[in-house]
Amino acid sequence: MVIHSKEKVAGDDIDSKIMRISRISLSFVPVVTRVPLKFGDQTLTEVSCARVGIEVTDGEKEVTGWAETPLSVAWVWPSGLGYREREDRLKTFCETLRGDLDVNAREGHPMVVGHCFIEERLQYCLAKENQDREPEAKMPHLAALVCLSAFDLALYDAFGKLHGIGVFDCLDRKWLGDHDLARFLKPTESFCGKYPSDYLVKPKKVLPVWHLVGGLDPISESELTGGEPDDGYPVLLRDWIRRDGLRCLKIKLQGNDGKWDYERLVAVGKIALEEGVTHLSSDFNCMVTDPEYVNEILDRLSEEEPEIHERLVYVEQPFAYDLEANRIDVHSVSARKPLFMDESAHDWRFVRLGRDLGWNGVALKTCKTLTGALLSLCWAREHGMDLMVQDLTNPRLAQVPHVLLAAFAGTIAGVESNAMQFYPEASAEFFKVHPGLYQRRNGVLDWSTLSGPGFGYAGVEDLP
Repeated sequence: MVIHSKEKVAGDDIDSKIMRISRISLSFVPVVTRVPLKFGDQTLTEVSCARVGIEVTDGEKEVTGWAETPLSVAWVWPSGLGYREREDRLKTFCETLRGDLDVNAREGHPMVVGHCFIEERLQYCLAKENQDREPEAKMPHLAALVCLSAFDLALYDAFGKLHGIGVFDCLDRKWLGDHDLARFLKPTESFCGKYPSDYLVKPKKVLPVWHLVGGLDPISESELTGGEPDDGYPVLLRDWIRRDGLRCLKIKLQGNDGKWDYERLVAVGKIALEEGVTHLSSDFNCMVTDPEYVNEILDRLSEEEPEIHERLVYVEQPFAYDLEANRIDVHSVSARKPLFMDESAHDWRFVRLGRDLGWNGVALKTCKTLTGALLSLCWAREHGMDLMVQDLTNPRLAQVPHVLLAAFAGTIAGVESNAMQFYPEASAEFFKVHPGLYQRRNGVLDWSTLSGPGFGYAGVEDLP
């Protein structure tokens, strides 16, 4: 397959170059959590990371682009189906995508390649995967995007390495040519002559970091069962806050038990006040069906616990992620607190629909493809929506583009990063090369050690 890495642009003296994919490798890295992580009514205790290498050549040199994405079954595919069945199908679908990408990827910049594949081939592959299956056994679109994301990310890394440029430096007219954002987004007149680089910020090497307070995490000694891991890492919330200097906490809620959710918010909020935490957010895990559920909690919090309410900077994804099937007007919620789409923000079209329904913020994730995240970022920025970058508990290589996206996106407050809570040893070897990226200290992540073209992995891509 041949990919033209850059089209000739008027006034541009650089000749068009060719990037040819010679091989795509795929493997799976198993990771086990040290403590369980709850997503709604699903609980994660293990995950397989899809690891992709894409070898490319321009006829003169060869490079390999690398990427990894955790196939977080509980998050991408909530279902009554058995965990192993869902995970096996995700892995098989990754194999399907590897073969289809090798044969059918279009020519062009990685954003062009990624966009065309998402729009044309991904839906075909997913329809084939779901053919003749009962509704409850159909793989959702979100799961398909997560399977594709490692391939999409690896292609960006390969492109950058081939041309000696950082991934986030190849998103302007010089590299995209006549493929401005009007080729991808509507209304097109808003984006004529504009490129992703127009919506990115000058990145800071140090970012505030968010800690996830999971629904099963003990926050007081009375909640300890005696079965907690004794592995040198903190268990109680206060210990995490003090060790890592945390100032930002994301609180997982149930979304279907108002009493529990309110009491959890208050309990975590009081610890936050005592420990000097300045930013809180709440995540209802897509379980809410009526905006009044959230409104009642926010109003009660405002009346009874005004200091906690003041530090709650946004509310994340209370409602079912399929916006087309669940067109809930949420203006009453977003009038109280900024309301951020997460699972619902599959691509810019869902962001547009969400804005019409009252959502006013978007939580980006690299696990839904960098191509999709960048296009959603641009559409959201153009239409006055705020941004965050949320975690999929990204270990190993997955952490790098995740943090870089947050740095270049210009979020409202840093980046969520919780792999060091749930499987820190999975990234132990990577930590030796980039300690600031895989360890939270003084409430921040420091990615200043990243260097070189592509994602700047600086050697960690070679780790097994």
